[in-house]
Amino acid sequence: MIRNKIRTAINEALLSLSIEAGDFDVTVPEDVSNGDYTTNVALSHAKLYKLNPVDLGKRIVEKIDGTIEHIGKVEVAGPGFINLYLSDAFFCDVLGLVLKDSKGYGDNRIEEGKKIIFEYTDPNPFKEFHIGHLMSNTIGESLSRLAQVSGAEVKRACYQGDLGLNVAKAIWGMERLREKMPRDSDPIAKRIAFISEAYVLGSAGYEESEAVKTDIVAINANLFAKDNALVNQLYDTGRKWSLESFEAMYATLGTTFDFYFFESETAPIGQKIIARELPKGTFESSDGAVVFRGEKYGLHTRVFVNSEGFPTYECKELGLAELKHSRYAYDRSIIITAQEQAAYFAVVLKAIEIVFPELLGKNINVTHGMMKLSTGKMSSRKGNVIAADALLSQLSHKVEERMKEQQNMTEAEKKATATAVAVGAIKYSILKQSIGKDIVFDPEAALSLEGDSGPYLQYSLVRARSIMRNAEKEGVAGSLGKCPPSMAPIAKLMYRFPNIVSRAHTERAPQLIATFLISLAGEFNRYYAGNKIVDPKDEFSPYKIALTEAFVAVLSKGLFILGIPEPKKM
Repeated sequence: MIRNKIRTAINEALLSLSIEAGDFDVTVPEDVSNGDYTTNVALSHAKLYKLNPVDLGKRIVEKIDGTIEHIGKVEVAGPGFINLYLSDAFFCDVLGLVLKDSKGYGDNRIEEGKKIIFEYTDPNPFKEFHIGHLMSNTIGESLSRLAQVSGAEVKRACYQGDLGLNVAKAIWGMERLREKMPRDSDPIAKRIAFISEAYVLGSAGYEESEAVKTDIVAINANLFAKDNALVNQLYDTGRKWSLESFEAMYATLGTTFDFYFFESETAPIGQKIIARELPKGTFESSDGAVVFRGEKYGLHTRVFVNSEGFPTYECKELGLAELKHSRYAYDRSIIITAQEQAAYFAVVLKAIEIVFPELLGKNINVTHGMMKLSTGKMSSRKGNVIAADALLSQLSHKVEERMKEQQNMTEAEKKATATAVAVGAIKYSILKQSIGKDIVFDPEAALSLEGDSGPYLQYSLVRARSIMRNAEKEGVAGSLGKCPPSMAPIAKLMYRFPNIVSRAHTERAPQLIATFLISLAGEFNRYYAGNKIVDPKDEFSPYKIALTEAFVAVLSKGLFILGIPEPKKM
């Protein structure tokens, strides 16, 4: 609304100067010292009318100064930019809005009435939950929360490959390692380590021995036919253990899924779709397989049923599309995957649109980069996968070591804090840059309390809440009854939060939230360093406490959007 008022005032000023209003920008500058809004109108119009942009800027300022509601100061800066500053009284009102609706501040209605389903994480039973799944989970969870605060009805889905050669490889390995097989009562970590070892063994055997490869192909057939008692038993046990470990990880990461889909249920649906569509020419027979000719659409050909008659991942995606939409009639389905699957999904989504015209344009593949370590790209087939629980355990241990001397926390509190800080460190490292970029994860930088990290944001929140508790003990309540003549820069940043949230959603850019929160926390910590906030003798102490309460509300909301947990102590 204020932006529109600025535009109207400028257009009227140009008219009074006999200048025809053309295109110009009214934007929010990155640095609050450059105003709350800035416009290039003098620069964009001066050249056309052969005027000096600074002189034209001054003439426009003379016309609009004091005429725009809530604007306290207008000035010309640099080569001719016009910077506009909102009044201190306005920012005092903004703090009031934050405190009045502390849970809802930043929400918008961009997606009101829309149904959006997010599919992400997608770990496969019989394989470890690795740091690639952490990437997908972190990004998918944040995007789903952005849609949620933007008014959408949001559902979360996880699609898991519990059928196929990867499973057959693990079961072949489990057969060979049966003497080492843990019991159901053993710790889940031990059971998952066994499955991982079996999978690595089976993968190596499949690559290195034709005899082993033949055995694994036979096991794969057994899985589809369910005609082998031992295979069925090992399958049921391994699947159960895998899903149990995944649920523990989801609890740690703060994700609750509404739907679970499995390849074992989508495969037969996909096969029926292929059988139905093959006579129509949507798919073609080729050397005993069934393919989709993507070249017709500027893509490439992919196999949907292989020459042995088994459904491929592509076929199962068709079954998933039908199953997903039947369970939740969505307006959009956002599928989070690694970038290396982009070409695959381009073909699959085109096939889905042809088979299901009603889903045209409703399925969107959002791809992310890789999380890289010093060893380079991970590969669970070779056994050098970086397990998510191992990374979390390593970071948690580092945090616990740093908290050893803290006397105000029980051992249970230290463990809970260490886990929360480790999760925050990983999630912030993933979300602080655009989704498509690769990440080189640095544990020391990720755990830093000095800024540009998840723990820095968490610590800032813990500190601010400690101030609020101290204020309560001192009997000083937050109030905006008397705001100072010059508002703290942090209040100006809080005003920008709703716009940042809406942009982060529409641009699918959670890094905007991460960057904003670092600026917000930095401003608050500078304010804290230069001001005594709780002081019964200071007439502005109630304001300072109210400012702190508003900071807590906005930072907490931002951390929620990023999926970063809030430790009670640090």
